Amino acid sequence: MRIRVRRTGGFAGIERSAEVAVTDPELEALAATVLADGDGDVRGVPDGFSYEITVDGRTVRCCDPRLTDAQRTLVTRVLKEGA
Repeated sequence: MRIRVRRTGGFAGIERSAEVAVTDPELEALAATVLADGDGDVRGVPDGFSYEITVDGRTVRCCDPRLTDAQRTLVTRVLKEGA
């Protein structure tokens, strides 16, 4: 399984992305939850971050501050920084 997270927006408008090959069953289950939940609330806030989470070619979109717990955890683990 491959997971790619792309973050755009924010005050500085700096894009950040990371992609990982996953073999951890816990992370695979988290990714499956994110896909099952589908697109989150894509109405962002001024200077907030927007995310594209792609798992094996399937993409869901979501925005701060309306990330689900699963989305936030997955973004944090893939980008290796807070969401």
